Amino acid sequence: MSETAQEGLRETTIQPPFPTPMNTFDQMSERGHERVSFHYDPETQVRAIIAIHSTKLGNALGGTRRWHYATEADALYDVLRLSEGMTFKAAAADLPMGGGKSVIILPQAKYPMNEARARAMGRFVDTFNGTYIAAEDVGVNAQFVDWMALETKHVMGGDTVAAGGDPSPYTARGVVNAMKACLETIGKPADFADVHIAIQGVGSVGFSMAKMLTEAGAKLTIADIDEDAVNRAVRELGATAVPLDEILTTKCDILAPCALGGVINGNLASKLQCDIVCGAANNILDDPDEDSAALQNHDVLYAPDFVANAGGLIRLAGLYLGMTEQQLDAKIEQIQTTMQQILETASTGRSTHAAAISFAKKKIAAGPIKSERVTAN
Repeated sequence: MSETAQEGLRETTIQPPFPTPMNTFDQMSERGHERVSFHYDPETQVRAIIAIHSTKLGNALGGTRRWHYATEADALYDVLRLSEGMTFKAAAADLPMGGGKSVIILPQAKYPMNEARARAMGRFVDTFNGTYIAAEDVGVNAQFVDWMALETKHVMGGDTVAAGGDPSPYTARGVVNAMKACLETIGKPADFADVHIAIQGVGSVGFSMAKMLTEAGAKLTIADIDEDAVNRAVRELGATAVPLDEILTTKCDILAPCALGGVINGNLASKLQCDIVCGAANNILDDPDEDSAALQNHDVLYAPDFVANAGGLIRLAGLYLGMTEQQLDAKIEQIQTTMQQILETASTGRSTHAAAISFAKKKIAAGPIKSERVTAN
């Protein structure tokens, strides 16, 4: 495996903002988590955290993120926030799955992957006996997932050992469907002819999305900390590149954050020059309740990210549940309808984020969702 491949997926390495640390149990109580587990492997020195937010609707599926955090408290905050989002994401997508996430704390920003470290993480995942199912996230690729799968069957998204493959194209497809709902909500056609879209982060998901949008006639402005990723998007898709610190305030129709979370806050809301914010990143808003309301006050339509970016989860969870390709495609297409329903509800006065949370919580309160598993005759 090449050194470039060992560095994992190419993603924008923007450090998300983290709040003042709280006691672990206080954070779990505040967000409603069921379980948080810390792991250290002496041989490989892998340090990791797995957080299960909810298993009310089913076992918790969520990606494994490899990231260099400034402090352990930052890593804990990230995994708690991400796992909570996975609960809402699965519920909004009508999946009989719960919400979980894991993070591997890297000692430095660029830290190579290898089989021993991946297998150590796989052993950690296996201690949950299927209550938590791992998958790919920032810093992890299909090879890492396949190495994990040598130690546990409770992992999705590999190419040779674990099932599923790279979920990025499916995440991208779901975001594009969500964009269509947003365009219709503001009175525009649900197509991308001459629509200007600014994409922050053209890694695996961002590039797949950019390719789909280009083929549909969109005009793209892009930025990424990775010069190779930028050059590829410019060369292959005809995108216009701008400096990373300009992309969020670029004048456009749709702003699509596709890197890490926490990139939009109340202060930035007044500086945006777009009609819609709809991206693939998790937790795009720094403070979802306040920032969603701030965007609404500035006439910017925000597509709740856990609804928009559910395509990858649908793909892997659906395969785990035994769905057919036809069923999987239909569920990813359903993102457009679900987003439309949520945006219509928000038009009554509350923020789109609040409407999306309410939508998901109603699904959770209703109890386990009927599985669409296909069984042999």
